[in-house]
Amino acid sequence: MRYRFLPDRHRAEIDAQVSKILRGLGNPDPPLDLEQVRTLLRLDVGYYSSTDDSALREFVSRVRVAGKLFIERPTRILDVVRKFDLKALFVPDGQRILLDSALPEIKWRWNEAHEVIHSVLPHHQVLMHGDDIFNLNPSCHVEIEHEANYGAGRLLFLQDRFSEFALGAGRPTFAIVKAAQREFGNTLTSALWRLVEALDVPAIGIVSPHPRYPDGNSEPCRYFIRSRAFEAQFSAVSEVDVLRVIRGYASWSRRGPLGSQEAIVRDDNGDEHIFAFETFYNGHEALTLAVFARRRQPAVAVVVAPSTLP
Repeated sequence: MRYRFLPDRHRAEIDAQVSKILRGLGNPDPPLDLEQVRTLLRLDVGYYSSTDDSALREFVSRVRVAGKLFIERPTRILDVVRKFDLKALFVPDGQRILLDSALPEIKWRWNEAHEVIHSVLPHHQVLMHGDDIFNLNPSCHVEIEHEANYGAGRLLFLQDRFSEFALGAGRPTFAIVKAAQREFGNTLTSALWRLVEALDVPAIGIVSPHPRYPDGNSEPCRYFIRSRAFEAQFSAVSEVDVLRVIRGYASWSRRGPLGSQEAIVRDDNGDEHIFAFETFYNGHEALTLAVFARRRQPAVAVVVAPSTLP
C-alpha cells in the first residue's frame, strides 16, 4: 500500500489534538504511557478476538441491555468489524476502545493509539455511529484510516520529540530506527515509518515479506512509505522498482540484517542519484530504509581523435 500524504489542513487539525493530549499529560518523556492517555480522555479498553467473536457479541449485548444504542442497531458493530476486517475499533457509546486479542501483543500499542485518534477527531466520531460507517464510501474509509495512522505516529513518538531525536543522530540509518524503537517503546515498523516521514531529504521505507522467502498469501509490498522530498522528485519510482533492488542484495538469513547496498535511482527528469539501502528482517517482515546519499556524477568520456600532427 502506497503511503498517502494528508492535506496540510488535516495534519494541523490532528497535530492540534495530539498537542492537547501531550500538554494534558505534562509533555511526558518517552515512552508514552497509554494508560495515562486513557485516564486523561476517560477512555476504557476491552478486547475481542477476530477468530472468536463471542467477546464482541457479549459487548454488543451489554450495549443493548444498558439501553445505549449504537444508533438503532448494536449488531452493526459486528457487521463493521467483519466488513472492514478491523483489528481494533472505537465505540463512542461508553468511550470504549476494543482491541483484537488475536493479534500479537506487540501490535496492540499501535492499534490502541490509532483508536485514540479516532476518539478525539470530531468528524471521525460522527462516522463511528450506526449505518454511517457501515455504508462508508471505501475511499472515505481509507482517508480516515490514514488520518488515524498519522495521528497515532505523532502521538506515540511525541510529535517533534522524535524529529529532534532522529535528525540529531546524524546520517539516517537503520541503527537510528532501532534506537528509536528502544527510546519510544514502539515497534520497528512504526519507527521506520516515522523516520521516513520526518526526513527532509528523499527517502523511502518498504515493509514486505522476506525477499528470499516470499509469502504467497501476502502482497509483495505491504507498505511503500516515502518522504515528501522523495515524492516531489521521484514520483515515478514504484515499489516494484525498489523491490528489484532489494532482491539483488538481500541474504537468506531468517533474522536480523539482510544486507545493504548503494543503488542508482533515477528521478523524474532522468537524472541519476545514489541511494543507500539497508534491509532488516524482524522475523515477520522485511524492513528496508533507503536514503539519498549523493547525486551520481556522469562518467567522463575519453575522446580519441585523429592526430593533427604531420
